[in-house]
Amino acid sequence: MSLSNIKIAVLMGGPGSEHQVSLASGNAVLKALLSLGLDAVPVDVTSAEIDLPEGTGLCFNLIHGTFGEDGQLQDILDKKGIPYTGARAKSSRIAFDKSLAKQAFLAAGVPTPKSEVIDCSNGPILPSFPAPFVVKPPREGSSVGIEIVKNQEDAVDAIAKASQHSKDLLIEEYISGYELTVPVIDGIPYPVIHIIPPEGVYDMAAKYPWLTGTTRGSQYICPADLDLETTIKVQAAAVAAHKALGLEVYSRVDVMLDSNNNPYVLEANTIPGMTETSLLPKSAAADGLPFPELCKKIAELSLGL
Repeated sequence: MSLSNIKIAVLMGGPGSEHQVSLASGNAVLKALLSLGLDAVPVDVTSAEIDLPEGTGLCFNLIHGTFGEDGQLQDILDKKGIPYTGARAKSSRIAFDKSLAKQAFLAAGVPTPKSEVIDCSNGPILPSFPAPFVVKPPREGSSVGIEIVKNQEDAVDAIAKASQHSKDLLIEEYISGYELTVPVIDGIPYPVIHIIPPEGVYDMAAKYPWLTGTTRGSQYICPADLDLETTIKVQAAAVAAHKALGLEVYSRVDVMLDSNNNPYVLEANTIPGMTETSLLPKSAAADGLPFPELCKKIAELSLGL
């Protein structure tokens, strides 16, 4: 079987907070697949009732965050018997839930910041360890709802704000240092990217200035300016995280590197951004894999070709 004989439905949009980002990824991948002469069609997903073109042989899933990345869409496609790109339903659910992912990291010995889960159902409560720490709604993508608490006096307000997104919150030790990300494709790590956000905060505005109407774009250094030993250590941590979550095909793993060159895995993104200027394509290009070929590789790996 060849990819040239398969109709590919490029799923984009979705109901979550990353709708516009997903459309950008979807249209970029659609353009790339068409440039290779493949039979690809866009599908704008607006609900769980997905209307797929007749004869669809593969869904290229580009719905970031809620619904597309948390196992819901995967469950629907599994029941329809239609193959799709990326992580399966079970591994998607675990990776998307930061609290479950943390448990998997700890069980596998993956280096990750100290953390605990708090229940704010009856109002904000403080964790057992003091600031600095990071407050994370466990089931949101693209840094939605994340609060960085540098001073203890700001803790209650930050936790109250984050609890608007989720009543259970992951509180994670704040690691100061380099913010890095590492794509893992078919179990192989790709070049490390060093992310330098404006004002030190890699939030939605810093990730997507074109979407938020700001000029606070981040800088990206790829490959990251790290010595070989540190690079290998960071990539090994990323691969260990990918495997600990049981992820299939590909992911992009976020890692903090402290001042002693110790890596700490934060999370794995199972449907990372896929515009031509997104981080995974940037890393692949640095390794000699052009964007259209990257899209083709993900499709072929997902089908077992």
